[in-house]
Amino acid sequence: MSDQQTAGQRPDEAQDDRQDGAAAAVGKFLEFTDGAVASYFESCVHCGECAEACHFYLSTGDPRYTPTYKLLPMVKAYRRARAPLRTVRDMFGLLPDDPTLDELREWGPLVYDSCTMCGRCTLVCPMGIDIAGTIARMREGYVAAGLAPEGLVHATEMVRRTTSPMGVTAKALRAQVEHQEKETGIPISLDEKGAEYMAILSSMEIMGYPEVIGAYARLFKAADISWTISTKAYEATNIGVQIGSGALAREIVQRVVDAAEELGVRHVISPECGHAYGALRWAGPNLIGRRYDFEVVHIIELIDRLRREGRLPIGNRDARRITLHDPCQIVRRGGLLKEPRRLLDAAASDFVEMDNAGIANLCCGGGGGVSANPRAAELQSRAFSCKLDQLNAIEGLQAVVVPCANCRSVFEDALDEREIDNFEIIGLGELVASTLDQDKAAQG
Repeated sequence: MSDQQTAGQRPDEAQDDRQDGAAAAVGKFLEFTDGAVASYFESCVHCGECAEACHFYLSTGDPRYTPTYKLLPMVKAYRRARAPLRTVRDMFGLLPDDPTLDELREWGPLVYDSCTMCGRCTLVCPMGIDIAGTIARMREGYVAAGLAPEGLVHATEMVRRTTSPMGVTAKALRAQVEHQEKETGIPISLDEKGAEYMAILSSMEIMGYPEVIGAYARLFKAADISWTISTKAYEATNIGVQIGSGALAREIVQRVVDAAEELGVRHVISPECGHAYGALRWAGPNLIGRRYDFEVVHIIELIDRLRREGRLPIGNRDARRITLHDPCQIVRRGGLLKEPRRLLDAAASDFVEMDNAGIANLCCGGGGGVSANPRAAELQSRAFSCKLDQLNAIEGLQAVVVPCANCRSVFEDALDEREIDNFEIIGLGELVASTLDQDKAAQG
């Protein structure tokens, strides 16, 4: 539904559309205000700790970017319809009005442009409020009202047409796979039934960093495991989670599940991509309403497992001074904290941590659909300044391992914009593959 009056539409009809849009949003807000969310709204003490954790607030000093403030339209709907003592409050004229479509539209940049759902605010909240998760639910209301950003709407349309938010087709995938086969000299199977693993990739990896596919080939050949890529479900990015559409998120997860079960694989590999991992591994079974017949394993988790089993022989370690960016959805909200560090300790001789490393690390500023939202570009660039401060604090830094394709793209664009080229941005899988003992790996 458009929130603007269409040509030839009577003013009263336009007013009805605005009311319908606002009502749809409020309906979704209330649908997703369960006991947990209601307790969040009641327990917030407005201490401001979440602001000090948010890279959008830290980079601008603007109090509008205080994470709990972004929830206000959903809080208003709750206060009016669900909060305790609302009848008494109504008697004294203390109930808030439901948010109007104009108010929702005004709040849109706070809901989509200035929140990556990174969860750092959730981490520091003394009351344990899951602000990031509640923003995700709030976005469902925005989708219902037709108020999602144009960039994310376009990405959604591309997913429905091609399965990829960037419009990457199976033909494009095949071309990139063929190129990597020539580069590595290793065959890469597509749609192979009975393979042990099925790898899924993000569009950014396929088109922007196809060397990731070659790294997989080298690693899995060395470890002597069988793997394949499905031409029906090669896309990992879950735009449904980012835009706020549970139905689309479910459809994308189901596509992967169907392909994995059709091929009869035992494991599905989630790539170096943040929200893809959370959507498939943690939310996926709930989205489709059943357990999987296979294990979901993150590529970092798998490489670490294979290395600890002695199946990935490390040769000469990378001698550069290297640090690690912790992708929010993989580390803070995904739990993969030790695995990337074990791999870096094995593959790099001068690995150093940045300030606030680990679960408290700062977001790159482009997750949660922000990087796919052109409206947010200037704010995203300002938010990256927090990450740049972390990098500049490391003397002699030569490379940054960024194990998320979206984060990696954000890093590269932000550094190019600032004309900074004194360190390289690389993926973790590629680094490990480049440090394999080639003689032993060839025997795999």
